Amino acid sequence: MTKHPGIYAAVSASGVALMDVRTGRGRWQFLDPIGAQLWEKVSCGTDPTDAVDELAAQWALRGVPAERVRVDLTRVADQLRTAGLLGAALRPPTPEVPPALLFAPRQPVSFRGRLAGHAGLAGALVLLRLLPLRWALSAARAATRLPGRAASRAEAVSVHSAVRRAASAWPGSRIACLEESLACLLTAALCGWRVRWVIGARFSPNGAHAWTEAAGQIIGQDREERVWPYVPALQVEHPN
Repeated sequence: MTKHPGIYAAVSASGVALMDVRTGRGRWQFLDPIGAQLWEKVSCGTDPTDAVDELAAQWALRGVPAERVRVDLTRVADQLRTAGLLGAALRPPTPEVPPALLFAPRQPVSFRGRLAGHAGLAGALVLLRLLPLRWALSAARAATRLPGRAASRAEAVSVHSAVRRAASAWPGSRIACLEESLACLLTAALCGWRVRWVIGARFSPNGAHAWTEAAGQIIGQDREERVWPYVPALQVEHPN
């Protein structure tokens, strides 16, 4: 089945989170494991009605009334069809070794780094607050093609510190993870470095988050703010 441009999937044993960036700032649709089974079958080309019947029969063998499963899954299928999400989606490759989580303290930032941090943050705020999310994705992909090399852990941490420092100069304006992480990617590009920008989701409780990665590590997370693991739905990085 043809993958829908603008729809991305975070897939885990706990369910599937579908991110739709075709309009506005994007939206998420979370599916529990049973709904995820339905979505996976349809994504692989099974007719939705046949997929519902197959799953109803499977759950009937476990003692769950088939008609109840059929009604619930038909409702899920109708909701996904109405939202334009009943089909295949793009999903990032599964890494052989998951990135490590780095809780990075703020570090001193050079004058050049501070300038890049302010420029990167300003660019991220304009892209994400004034334009549809798909424009920000296009700009991020373009930034990864600028001349440069992969950032080291220390360089990625310095970029994160520069963006955090710039964010502190925006009084009364909350800089969310999406803006901060995109700002890190743009700041790194201005410094001649490359990082990976990731948007993902978690389950139980459902939630979304954005972050950057470099040198096999998730950069600059706060111990008190985020509960991991998050599953990537979308990654923006240099094509090589």
